[in-house]
Amino acid sequence: MKKIVALLLICLLSLSACALADEPVRVAALKGPTAMGLVQLFDTHAEDYDVLIAGAADEVTPKLIQGQLDIAAVPVNLGSVLYNRTEGQVQLIAINTLGVLYVVEKGGETVNSMEDLKGKTIYATGKGSTPEYALTYLLAQHGIDIASDVTMEWKSEPTEVVALMAQSENAVAMLPQPYVTVAGAQVEGLRVALNLTEEWDKLDNGSRLITAGIIVRKAFAQEHPDKVAEFLAQFAESAAYANENVAEAAALVEKYIGVKAPIAQKALPACNIVCIAGEDAAAILPGYLQTLYDLNPAAVGGALPGADFYWVNEK
Repeated sequence: MKKIVALLLICLLSLSACALADEPVRVAALKGPTAMGLVQLFDTHAEDYDVLIAGAADEVTPKLIQGQLDIAAVPVNLGSVLYNRTEGQVQLIAINTLGVLYVVEKGGETVNSMEDLKGKTIYATGKGSTPEYALTYLLAQHGIDIASDVTMEWKSEPTEVVALMAQSENAVAMLPQPYVTVAGAQVEGLRVALNLTEEWDKLDNGSRLITAGIIVRKAFAQEHPDKVAEFLAQFAESAAYANENVAEAAALVEKYIGVKAPIAQKALPACNIVCIAGEDAAAILPGYLQTLYDLNPAAVGGALPGADFYWVNEK
């Protein structure tokens, strides 16, 4: 009888282990470009992933730290912050979005350069994250202090900014895609004045403007390297799909993120969706993080992440 019980326990444990191994990978992404490159993965491999589409990073951060999420697509500087906060227990799988920020203007053509923003009131979202740091840096490179030379009106959601633009006679805003496209459809007389990615590239400082990346809990990556590698391969296909099959990807963006397909179809080509991983990510991200660190060390968590921040499949 004891042998039978022991055999039953072994069988139960084996079944439990198999069940755990087959559990969906828990993935989160933020609404907007950060998630738009993932929609084909979510659709094609729906059974493999438990997906959370979040409106803000603070919905994702505690879940990741507490082990309730395995993988998350978030602002890339947040990955560095979490790496420092958790003493290296977060790693970067890939960069998934380059620059998606634009300055738009309604009611005139007064903004044609970064210098033209001096003295303006600028509506924006993203205080304390990539948009604020990118704008602060770019303004400073043109001799403009964001604290004293412009008036920043920070809002919690891009939709608030679009509504304010619609109500104003003359207004300037910084918006990410796809909300630039949303605003263009809703606000008469709106024009894209500046592409901040282009403005960054003009500086030729050895770094690139990078919006978001995909991070993983180190413990999960160590326990399930094959799952992380599989996710990365699937994401590479998904990112390519978003860039090469825009109409089809736009329909999936509406399905999973809620941005209407016609808007998503116009926005996708301007979202700079990429899959840059491994040594390639380790080559271009440090320059951007260094720029943020020089501006404000807190932007990257107080210190630049070490080489172990970049996940590499040891197999």
